[in-house]
Amino acid sequence: MDDWGIKGKTALVTGAAQGIGAAVARALAEYGARVAAMDRDAAKLEAAVADWRGSADGLSARAYPADVADSAVVEQTVGRIEEELGPIGILVNVAGILRPGPIASTSDEDWAATFAVNATGVFCVSRSVVRRMAARRSGAIVTVGSNASDVPRMHMAAYAASKAAATMFTKCLGLEYAESRIRCNVVSPGSTDTAMQRALWQDEATGEQAAVAGSPETYKLGIPLGKIATPADIADAVVFLVSDRAKHITLQNLRVDGGATL
Repeated sequence: MDDWGIKGKTALVTGAAQGIGAAVARALAEYGARVAAMDRDAAKLEAAVADWRGSADGLSARAYPADVADSAVVEQTVGRIEEELGPIGILVNVAGILRPGPIASTSDEDWAATFAVNATGVFCVSRSVVRRMAARRSGAIVTVGSNASDVPRMHMAAYAASKAAATMFTKCLGLEYAESRIRCNVVSPGSTDTAMQRALWQDEATGEQAAVAGSPETYKLGIPLGKIATPADIADAVVFLVSDRAKHITLQNLRVDGGATL
C-alpha cells in the first residue's frame, strides 16, 4: 500500500462519526494515514475513534469534535490538527444532513441548516485547509456529494441544491489551486446503506428493494447493478482519488451509484 502515497500523511475527514465518513476515515487509517476525525457528535466520534485505535492494526486516529459550519471553530481546529498531527495532506469533506420534504413545507430553518452543513461546511473546512496546502504546494481534496446534485428529485430540493453547490465549489477550488498542485475532486454516491438512507425507507424490510427498483411516480430510476452501495464502496473511490494513483486527476465528479444516473 506504500505506493499509494497515503502512508504517513495527515488526513482530515469530516462527518467521521458514522456512515460514509467513518468508512473513509477507517480506510485512510488502514492505508497508513494519521487521521483527524471531525464531527459535531462528540460522543459518537470518540466511540468510533476508540474502535479504530483498539483494532488489531492499532490504527492512527484522533477525534476533533467541531461544527463544520462554524468558521472560527474550524480554523482553530485545523490549526490544532496541524500542530498535533502534522501538515494536512488530505482533506475529505463528508459531513452532511438530509431533511426531506415537499418544497412548500420546507421551513427557512430546514433550508438554512441543510446549506450550513452541506455547502457552507465544505467551504469553511476547505478554505482553512487549502490555505495551508497552498503554502506547501501539495494536497488532495475530495468532497462527497450526491448523484442528486445533477438529477432533480422529488422532496429533496434543499439537499440536492446544497450538494450541487458543494460540487461546483469543489471544482472551482480545484481550478484556483491547480497551480499549487492541489487536486480537488468529487465523489457522488447514490443510494448507500447508511442511517441517512434508512431514514428514507417506509419499510425496513423492503426499503433496499424499493431503492433498487426505483419509483416511476416520483420520476426516480432504479439501480442497474441491482443493489445499493456500502459505505466501503464510497470509501474505496475516495481513497483512489486522494492517492498518488490519481495524481493527474482533478476537477472530476465520480458517481458511485450502480449506474443509477443514466
